[in-house]
Amino acid sequence: MIRRNRLLYFVLVFVVIALGLASRRYAAMLPAFLAQYAGDTLWAVMVFVGIGWLAPRWSSFRVAVVALVVSYSTEVSQLYHAPWIDTLRHNRIGGLVLGYGFLWSDLACYTVGVAIGVVFDIALRRATERGIPRENQTQNY
Repeated sequence: MIRRNRLLYFVLVFVVIALGLASRRYAAMLPAFLAQYAGDTLWAVMVFVGIGWLAPRWSSFRVAVVALVVSYSTEVSQLYHAPWIDTLRHNRIGGLVLGYGFLWSDLACYTVGVAIGVVFDIALRRATERGIPRENQTQNY
């Protein structure tokens, strides 16, 4: 089993965060569909990549399941409103992490985002396996 390269995944987390923030900041420059859904989709990609970084030996499937549980749980938590959590949500970072209000469309975005993470993860794994001799396939990728 090939491990994920933790440095690469660490960098990818920040690249995806930058893309997500840019999708919000420059939404007016994007097609309406992308402007509306790119941020939530990239949020789920970031969760997938982050979990891949934390658990470099897990399969893509296992990372995907955990990423979906985290993403869906975060969305469902938006149905809960108490002063303390709403105060957190009104903070910029708290709002980006916890979200503001429940939307069914966000669940679809999270599913697509995790699927993008899986495709990337598998493609990276296959590319790495082609470059590593069979006897050395315990190396990082």
